[in-house]
Amino acid sequence: MSKKAQERLAHNERRVERRDKMLIHDMTKERATVEEVFDQTTRMVVFDLLNSGVLYEVNGVVSSGKEARVYWATDREGKDLAVKIYLTSSAEFKKGMHKYIEGDPRFKDVKHDTRSLIAVWAQKEFRNLKEATDAKVRVPKPIAVKSNVVVMEFIGKEGVSAPSLKEQPPADPEKVYKILVTYLKRLRQKAKIVHGDLSEYNIMMWKGRPVIFDMSQSVAIEHPMADSLLTRDLTNLNRFFSRLDVKVIPVEELHKMVVG
Repeated sequence: MSKKAQERLAHNERRVERRDKMLIHDMTKERATVEEVFDQTTRMVVFDLLNSGVLYEVNGVVSSGKEARVYWATDREGKDLAVKIYLTSSAEFKKGMHKYIEGDPRFKDVKHDTRSLIAVWAQKEFRNLKEATDAKVRVPKPIAVKSNVVVMEFIGKEGVSAPSLKEQPPADPEKVYKILVTYLKRLRQKAKIVHGDLSEYNIMMWKGRPVIFDMSQSVAIEHPMADSLLTRDLTNLNRFFSRLDVKVIPVEELHKMVVG
């Protein structure tokens, strides 16, 4: 390794050490929690993304769940990015993955060890986001994927994420309902996928328009569960907007519209 490369690596290591301290402060948790996310392999993946220029800085945690942590990051131009790191230590997560991967023709011959499964899961989310973007569905635009790390557009500003529909119902719910129905049609008919876990918890409002996120579980329309998952998405959509006094389309009719 050249002297310049060694200096670059040492610099990145110091940045990550400083960043880890910030993360501990932000999360107000023990250092063990940070190490759960940034194991050695994940740390090297983040180094690679820093060295390749995809990332410039990785800052505090934005959201934390059983399956993944999302961090606010920036690129060299100062543009906000979201870095989603899937936890390789989540055994419970591994159990729930299989039903969404098996039967999806886009992902075949997947190894069943935990790290391989989680890497496929990250690839799956990246591909679903790309296919949704190509179909003109408003989702976080995918930037990069490597191992258990997905880099995407940050929906929000300066580390503050946009509110979900659950947190802040839309000012014009009828308009947003119609937009979301259009998005689901485009997902099904153009992207050839079904979200599979749509609800008010994973739709954000940003600049007056809805943004769908959390698409790792989305499946191809050939998947044996695709139709039942679509029905569940439509039911959840109608349930939420009917509470906002929107005259929703009956699920059976809506299903026909979406499927085309």
